[in-house]
Amino acid sequence: MSNIMVKTRESILASYHKDIEVQEIKIEKLKGNLNKVSLSRLGSFVVEILIVALIISEGFHWLLGVLLIFPIIFFLYLVKKQVNLQGQLSYAKKLHFIFENEVNVILSGKQGYDTGNNFTSELHPYASDLDIYGPGSLYALVNRSNTITGMKLLADRLGRSSPATEIAERQEAIKEFIENIDKTFHFRAGLQNQEPEQLEMLKYKVSQEMPGQLTFIQGRFIRMYTKVAPFIAAALLAAAIAYGGILWQIFGLDFLFNLSLVFVYRKGVFGIYKGFGKSAELCNSLADTVAWTRSVTWKSVYINRLFGTEGTNLSLIDEIRKLSKIIDALDAGLNFLLAPFLRGFLLWDFRCAIRLDKWHKKSALSLVSALETISHFEELISFATLAHNEPSWIFPLITQEFNFETEAIGHPLIPECQRVLNDFQLNSTPTTDIVTGSNMAGKSTFLRTLGINMILAFAGAPVCARRLSLSIFSLVSYMRIKDSLNDQTSTFKAELNRLKMILDLSANDPYSFVLIDEMLRGTNSKDKYLGSKVFIEKLINQRTPALFATHDLQLSEMESDHPNEVRNYHFDIQLSKGEMNFDYKLKHGPCKTFNAALLLKEIGLALN
Repeated sequence: MSNIMVKTRESILASYHKDIEVQEIKIEKLKGNLNKVSLSRLGSFVVEILIVALIISEGFHWLLGVLLIFPIIFFLYLVKKQVNLQGQLSYAKKLHFIFENEVNVILSGKQGYDTGNNFTSELHPYASDLDIYGPGSLYALVNRSNTITGMKLLADRLGRSSPATEIAERQEAIKEFIENIDKTFHFRAGLQNQEPEQLEMLKYKVSQEMPGQLTFIQGRFIRMYTKVAPFIAAALLAAAIAYGGILWQIFGLDFLFNLSLVFVYRKGVFGIYKGFGKSAELCNSLADTVAWTRSVTWKSVYINRLFGTEGTNLSLIDEIRKLSKIIDALDAGLNFLLAPFLRGFLLWDFRCAIRLDKWHKKSALSLVSALETISHFEELISFATLAHNEPSWIFPLITQEFNFETEAIGHPLIPECQRVLNDFQLNSTPTTDIVTGSNMAGKSTFLRTLGINMILAFAGAPVCARRLSLSIFSLVSYMRIKDSLNDQTSTFKAELNRLKMILDLSANDPYSFVLIDEMLRGTNSKDKYLGSKVFIEKLINQRTPALFATHDLQLSEMESDHPNEVRNYHFDIQLSKGEMNFDYKLKHGPCKTFNAALLLKEIGLALN
């Protein structure tokens, strides 16, 4: 008997709940430890005050002076420990959010990541019709990206098809991330420490702004003087202490000269502070994230290609930590007590700028590449998380020959308990499949079910089906046509614009696949029928496969004139004691039963 446990949604939910419980226990424990540290800090502070009071009241005694050191050292130790505990607490909260978010996605379809509303476009060939972007969309279901680039990569992937070889490579990569799914939670938790735009800003600063900001430090004199300035200042100070007199004035002039240099080059100096000040913590967190991407021995060709020529070189992590230390040093120059001494005595800003310049020449390109890799990881992990949460979904087979064949396919955005599954396949040659049926019977949902699963398949992701094999198509749809008062566009004009787009795309792309739901609603029934008939004949002549949902039964009669190019399907209703029942199952042939008369009767209008 096999000991391998088959994953189900229930077992995955149970695992998430257990992870949530572990993090909640850890959070409470860390909060308790932080409270203890806070009390200890208060205690050490009180001890310091008591010792100082004793020194004042009893007179200075060397033993009391020595004793004063211990609470100070203990206080500094507690500060460091508190920072460490706060970091652990923040990380535990991030993990808690991630596990709780997955539970919410499985139970309600809602989550805390971006929904992709910024990517919505009525001009896209299918995005608006198939609910690809925005609240309640496929993007909202899939997205686990926390960086701007990661979100854009995911949006782009859902907005187009890919070559078959790339899809196969992506499937392999996503499967490898599924095998490492527990580690991906920690990767995501690390990225939760940054706001979505932070890494994008860091990338821009390093690649675009930093070279210009560092031009002031490129001169040979300024670099040489920066090296010797501390030694000159130290020598003058030592001489002034030893001999006094005019040497103090010379030391003061040297100090003022150094401060004046900072003033002269203030644009470059403060440009660096503006670009990198207070971002040391971000770099440390980034180093940990980059380290994770290189901690796994990846087998996938697609994943390894993301690392570029540098490969999984671990030296970059040290370089990122070095950048963090340089930024820490820069931040020290912002201390209002230390700044005059650091600038006047050590030319601190210039020294940091030289270190930054050396770092930039050596590591900037590698860092930008690493940030890109992180975003690509986010995009792949988004699909891997979907696959992990939906263990019954399968990876489709991509074929070279014209093909679409599926069993038990369902709409991924419909809850599993309400989802109805259907079988469907194309002929070996392109056809226009006319789907008739009554209102609310499932025609539109079926078209969207096929379309949205095709989008998942072309992204290399799993699909909501028992089986699916298909070739590569360029999807284009016509479903939700809206008028526009701003553009002075009527519904009929909007429909014509959409039809022209479909004709242009399908005429120029032999791999087009058209989905149409109730064409030409904005005109009279006669023109609607004639226009639809002409449009279908155009698709037949182009050999463009299409699914055409309509209430117009006359269109189903085209099968007799085009027996090899037109097929009829329908969704019907079952009437029982004057009540309508829908099974949402696709059936062969044109529809015979409609529900308009029954619906009108319910509001008091009877048809004779």
